[in-house]
Amino acid sequence: MAVADAVDRAAAALMRLQKPDGHFVFELEADATIPAEYVLLEHFLDRIDDDLEHKIGVYLRSIQGEHGGWPLFHAGAFNISCSVKAYFALKAIGDDPDAPHMRRAREAILAAGGAERTNVFTRAQLALFGAVPWRAVPVMPLEIMHLPLWFPFHLSKVSYWSRTVIVPLLVLMALKPKAANPRNVTIGELFRTPPAQVRDYIRGPYRSAWGRFFKGVDVVLRAAEPLFPARLRQRALDKAVAFVGERLNGEDGLGAIYPAMANSVMMYHALGYPPDHPQAAIAWASVRKLLVVRQDRAYCQPCLSPVWDTGLAGHALIEAGVPTDAACEWLLPNQINDVVGDWAVRRPGLAPGGWAFQYANPHYPDVDDTAVVGMLLHRNGDPKYTNAIQRARDWIIGMQSSDGGWGAFEPENTHHYLNHIPFADHGALLDPPTADVSARCVSFLAQIGMTPDDPVMAKALAYLRREQEADGSWFGRWGTNYIYGTWSVLCALNAAGVPGDDPAVTKAVDWLASVQRADGGWGEDEESYGDAPHGRYTESTPSQTAWAVLGLMAAGAVTHPAVARGIAYLARTQRSDGEWTELPYTAVGFPRVFYLRYHGYRLYFPLLALARYRNLSRGNTRRVSVGF
Repeated sequence: MAVADAVDRAAAALMRLQKPDGHFVFELEADATIPAEYVLLEHFLDRIDDDLEHKIGVYLRSIQGEHGGWPLFHAGAFNISCSVKAYFALKAIGDDPDAPHMRRAREAILAAGGAERTNVFTRAQLALFGAVPWRAVPVMPLEIMHLPLWFPFHLSKVSYWSRTVIVPLLVLMALKPKAANPRNVTIGELFRTPPAQVRDYIRGPYRSAWGRFFKGVDVVLRAAEPLFPARLRQRALDKAVAFVGERLNGEDGLGAIYPAMANSVMMYHALGYPPDHPQAAIAWASVRKLLVVRQDRAYCQPCLSPVWDTGLAGHALIEAGVPTDAACEWLLPNQINDVVGDWAVRRPGLAPGGWAFQYANPHYPDVDDTAVVGMLLHRNGDPKYTNAIQRARDWIIGMQSSDGGWGAFEPENTHHYLNHIPFADHGALLDPPTADVSARCVSFLAQIGMTPDDPVMAKALAYLRREQEADGSWFGRWGTNYIYGTWSVLCALNAAGVPGDDPAVTKAVDWLASVQRADGGWGEDEESYGDAPHGRYTESTPSQTAWAVLGLMAAGAVTHPAVARGIAYLARTQRSDGEWTELPYTAVGFPRVFYLRYHGYRLYFPLLALARYRNLSRGNTRRVSVGF
């Protein structure tokens, strides 16, 4: 009775948040970086909104860490790049550098080596403001736009997010514009060595011999770049501007992600486009669409997540017995059937049929969203979705990489040496196949009828078995972390008919049970992308507990004591309004660099887990019959 009541209250709470047209969209929060960059963008352009910046300042101060700086996620360690940007933004907003919070931040930054030790993207931002010389940034000649496909570096060989960020940035690096900075805000006090005197902006430690090689290439390019013919550069500039223009994507922006969108705004500004020029105006509007503005505070999101939120909320609701027609009706026309995206470079001739993560991003659908939406439409059962499901199936099959797995947005995006160029100090330039994304594709294909002996499925299952960690878990590229990956793969193995007594399954079940916390929940630290133990954290979270319970149930362990304890944790921690509270971040954009808190995860994943447990406990079978 307690579980049934929890399901009803959670479903009602979720339904209250559905938009009139049937879709769901929740806030997507990162760290201080994006809000700080937005403030600096206003100062770059001299389009300062003092009231808005005051509210962003409230937000930035509220997430400052006890260490004096800013972390990459809730209660995380000090991060120098994030901290330098937050300090710079607050100073631009008008905070007194001698105020206690600013002094603590400055001391923490200097103790960590000073602003000269920030990452490449931060130094590029600082160069635009004249805070560091442009030699602080690795050379990325605009002539990259001319490189042929066979060349070791080609834009198609990096991920979509890297590509859309890099192209307008190439223009900025070529033109080297100077921020308007009307209040002449400077941050020289954050450097241990005067910026002009720093000689080792681009340095190790190198992760491989490739790093040393590419450092040498950087030195050669720095000397050669001024000698490149002007006509060649102009043609490259024209190509870059055309690339951005083709993918500008209306009010949803270039790549539908903040860094690319902000770079496009600055690119048009540097090229002399007036603010009311159609392309410049829509680029600026796309950035403004990401703002979350409340009465007392504001911040800027990295992107919007309506397709992902609607698909996941739909799965929770359909499991709870709530009709999903409105959500499915909203999702259907968002399928991308008329644009052949960048993925076609590796898959020419493949018909489109995917969904994007955002409201619109036609050049960059992803297989994860597509699989989640396809499974929801299939569960809904209305025959009018048959063609959409078939197109999604064909596209996902075509996007499988040669190793049997799937990357999120691109097939064969595995040129790993590129993660060692100086520009890629974040190590996230690529979109290789991962277990969690591959598992979602397997779940979808199995749910709609693909058998284990199909060559596509056989290769995918072999890939997933190879990817299992020694402790029995699987890595989670897009959710934190091994709990997320293990849940995803256990769902896929079950959907594909792998029995519960298969060694891979039993090993995963044992691992999940072993990391359950004393309160019955599960939690995992974002530091597990670094050196922290798999599946461990200082507290339990609703979303990670839901993933663990869902994974165990998919493995056939519905009656396992760990499941009962996890369900009890979810029921006990549910608020009176039917929702859950979750402050820790449980998702990731780029491991070790950029983390995310999906505000919807604390709502629809616990509902999905509770509803599934209720249904399996009531039914005649303990086997999960769907892929998700």
